[in-house]
Amino acid sequence: MFEGQPKGLYALALANTGERFGYYTMLAVFALFLRANYGLDAGWAGEIYSDFLMLVYFFPLVGGWMADKFGFGKMVTWGIMIMFAGYVLLSVPLGGDTFALVVMLAALLFIGFGTGMFKGNLQVMVGDLYNDPKYADKRDSGFSIFYMAINIGALFAPTVAVKIMEWAQQSLGVSVNDSYHFAFAVACASLILSIAIYYLSRSTFRHVEGSKKKGDAATVVDDLTPEQTKERLIALGLVFAVVIFFWMAFHQNGLSLTYFADEFTAQSATGVQGMAFNVWNLVAVIFIVYAGFSLYQGKSAKTKGISALIILLAVAFLIFSYSVQEDIIKVSAPIFQQFNPFYVVALTPVSLALFGWLASKGKEPSAPRKIAYGMLVAGAAFCLMAFFSFGLPLPQTEPGPDGNPVAVHVADVSPNLLIGTYLILTFAELLLSPMGISFVSKVAPPKYKGACMGGWFVSTALGNKLVSVSAYLWGGLPLWLVWSVFIVLCLLSAAFMFSVMKRLEKVC
Repeated sequence: MFEGQPKGLYALALANTGERFGYYTMLAVFALFLRANYGLDAGWAGEIYSDFLMLVYFFPLVGGWMADKFGFGKMVTWGIMIMFAGYVLLSVPLGGDTFALVVMLAALLFIGFGTGMFKGNLQVMVGDLYNDPKYADKRDSGFSIFYMAINIGALFAPTVAVKIMEWAQQSLGVSVNDSYHFAFAVACASLILSIAIYYLSRSTFRHVEGSKKKGDAATVVDDLTPEQTKERLIALGLVFAVVIFFWMAFHQNGLSLTYFADEFTAQSATGVQGMAFNVWNLVAVIFIVYAGFSLYQGKSAKTKGISALIILLAVAFLIFSYSVQEDIIKVSAPIFQQFNPFYVVALTPVSLALFGWLASKGKEPSAPRKIAYGMLVAGAAFCLMAFFSFGLPLPQTEPGPDGNPVAVHVADVSPNLLIGTYLILTFAELLLSPMGISFVSKVAPPKYKGACMGGWFVSTALGNKLVSVSAYLWGGLPLWLVWSVFIVLCLLSAAFMFSVMKRLEKVC
């Protein structure tokens, strides 16, 4: 998995991890912040949330176009600076009036534009590391490692958001609404770390940064015929059309699934179930998974011995953690967002081992086929939500102290429902997202590489815009019908992918 990868991969992955940690710390509490701080109903909060996600994934098209002209490295640096300005604005507690709302919207615009400069171009640079023939066969596994690194940052983000808010309320005496801004401030610090990693390790990837002089076009070599270029662009367009609906479904984790966690899920846990809400217990499980693979694949007695020791220490930690755990563990809605990145990190070696085994037998599915399977799996996740939502009451609100509507907790569904749903959604994500990025980096015509990666993000942006559909349905339809919308869209998308599969696999 990790052997034979270019050194630049790890440098770029770590730089991206820092930025994503800050982003997901902010995102973990953002939807709840909108409702609490500005008194917005579920629909309007969902609209702002989805519009922000749309901006985050639309601006990479602009960033990619600029990078094709001026180079990828410059865009990454500019992006971090612009994002930093946005997070600073978001970190200032200004209350909940109209002026505060306008400043918040301006901050979201800065963050979205800065992410557009940073995110897509960093991933293009990762893809270009594998243009070297000696790394060519490591492209898919490289993007899986890169994707895993992103989720290491995301894994800790919800816990940090919740803990820093609790600290601000208890130690500094700030209100709940003002404590959200402390979570947003974490992103500022993480960006400083991200840019430091980028420049300290720049020597390992400088050759893929593009042009170095202002106004110079990045040097590309493109030996494709016009017909081949057209065929590749059409194939990419077909994939982009499908992934719109995946991201519409997947990014419910920060909106309708968070609403469900807040209003319908038990707010406490005990015993083994309670251990799942301590991020360090999840880290111990990750160590066990990776050490287990190392124990199995290790070529020396020393490697196997170290792996076995790590497993024993991790198991001992889990036993100790259980012994000192409180009888009742408080469960807050944002904390559920830690399960998706946990599963990504823990399951990535499993995924790579499975597909490596299939590849050795000549049976590994193509990237487009993996994407189609991912849509089917995502549909299965919402089938689970729909089944266990039968009989639940409609979402309800009541007037808060300031007269604004406040969501009411109306049921105590087992946390295992959301934990299981995130597991299935993660299987879908591992089939679709890293493979989709790898597909774009491989198929995109060289002279349009930045723009094509931007196109991947535009499709994600359109899906994120549609995320708000669930917010407008929230409270107006039985929950099982809300989830059924995503079941139908996922199944239709998978059917479309299979119908054009020959055309897609032709350009792979």
